[in-house]
Amino acid sequence: MSDDVGYGRVAALVPAAGRGERLGPGAPKAIREIAGTPMLVYAVKALAASPVVDVVVVAAPSDYREDVGSLLQPQEFSAEVFVVAGGESRSESVARALIALPDDVDVVLVHDAARPLVPPEVITNVVAAVRDGHAAVVPVVPLVDTIRTVSGDASLGATVSRDSLRAVQTPQGFTRDVLQRAHAEVDAPVTDDAGMVERLGISVHAVDGHEDAFKVTRPLDVVLAEALIEHRRTR
Repeated sequence: MSDDVGYGRVAALVPAAGRGERLGPGAPKAIREIAGTPMLVYAVKALAASPVVDVVVVAAPSDYREDVGSLLQPQEFSAEVFVVAGGESRSESVARALIALPDDVDVVLVHDAARPLVPPEVITNVVAAVRDGHAAVVPVVPLVDTIRTVSGDASLGATVSRDSLRAVQTPQGFTRDVLQRAHAEVDAPVTDDAGMVERLGISVHAVDGHEDAFKVTRPLDVVLAEALIEHRRTR
């Protein structure tokens, strides 16, 4: 755990109140099962097992808070894990989880429950970069597909160079004060917490992500996740 002299603890927030319509009808996305285990359990286990994470706060759908608590309660975690009621939006869920943090936390990670198989080195690298002085850190991976623009009539336009393009993953890491300030001051449509911090004029530092930290969004992603889980079990 975070026992460096002069440093506070590290907390990971998991906004898990989304419904996940692209996965089809049913329970909220975070508690959909992958290989017999809810997606959220994999994500929390990955965070809680990290030697650099001390606290995990899950923001669950308000009407599923008890169900999420019962899913996590039987698990053995080396980090402290608790559940709060999430909000109507991702940013509201993160804000509610921030309020619930212990006072001695000074580094905060925000991780998508829909990225259940994030490798431990990604978590460690993000926290290390924050400790090295970066107020906001995101893991990124190179793009592999050819990227083209498309006009209004569906005609293909120019090919976009991939050299400077990256796909952003989670967990994203922040100093606590910067993340709190972003949620207090930024009221604009953004897709993630790093985007909120950028609205404050603060630069975001990139570290290497990992292909295993892909986002489970479509039914095909569930198949891929199950294959990866089986591969990890047998290797």
